[in-house]
Amino acid sequence: MERAREIEHIANYTSILTSRTLNEMTGCDVYIKCENFQRGGAFKFRGAYNAISQLTDEEKDRGIITHSSGNHAQAVAYVGKISGIKTTIVMPDNAPDVKVDATRGYGAEIVFSEATIESRENACNKLIDEHGYTLIHPYDNLNVIIGAATASVELISETGPLDYIIAPIGGGGLISGTSSYAKLSGKVKYVIGAEPELANDAYLSFKKGEIQPQQTPVTIADGLRTMLSPLTFSFIKEHVDEIITVSETEIVEAMKFLWERMKIVIEPSSATVLSALIKGLSDGQIKTDSKIGLIISGGNVDLEGFFDNIKKQIVKN
Repeated sequence: MERAREIEHIANYTSILTSRTLNEMTGCDVYIKCENFQRGGAFKFRGAYNAISQLTDEEKDRGIITHSSGNHAQAVAYVGKISGIKTTIVMPDNAPDVKVDATRGYGAEIVFSEATIESRENACNKLIDEHGYTLIHPYDNLNVIIGAATASVELISETGPLDYIIAPIGGGGLISGTSSYAKLSGKVKYVIGAEPELANDAYLSFKKGEIQPQQTPVTIADGLRTMLSPLTFSFIKEHVDEIITVSETEIVEAMKFLWERMKIVIEPSSATVLSALIKGLSDGQIKTDSKIGLIISGGNVDLEGFFDNIKKQIVKN
């Protein structure tokens, strides 16, 4: 894949980890692609870089803009910084502080909006009309999707063919790139999307055959609160075999396992893939004795409260 070779010179080639405990627990050989180790802390850097690097000089001079609750915001801001491009980010007013601070730290100008897709898009379009910025959409952009696909290219090049590959679904950029490469390469039998029950628009859309809009979801998996676009839904319909939804408790339990047993810091959105694997094995949607790849999408978690509690314990002692 030509873009994979180009992106590998700028993106991190992230680790693929295994766990004997996880393999014994699931009865499968599980390979975890750790995009939490990616630049900016998430797979989003891949798509942002791929899209921005292909802009014309005139587009770069005018500046770029996007709307995002966090990881794509950070990625666009980061690429804007290293590329010397003026970057503006529209973020919902409920975006996690850790992601807001990181985005601002990369030098982007942040404009807040209400926490609905419509408000984010309206604020973004208004700024585009005023300043002529180029929109780098979080997922409704073919070059972003192609960039996201390079995570699965790296995974499969190292593991070889897989029985299943599981990726989280928010707006659908990662699952679109993952599923397209997986199926078109002929190296993966089944592609499964993982989604929170409280933000299950992709699952409903997949089952009904047409996009089912959602309002403002309340899931802990903040990176998956967006909804599909016609472009990403077209990839899902063509290449994804199943979508498994998981509860908030299942997400937290999977996150806890990966933190405690594998010592990797991941965010709730990433934990959905392990939750989906466990649930899929339990209900027979996934077969045991399989070779499975999980894409951990990111690791941007607000740990301020955690460390505050540790400091309080120090004071007590």
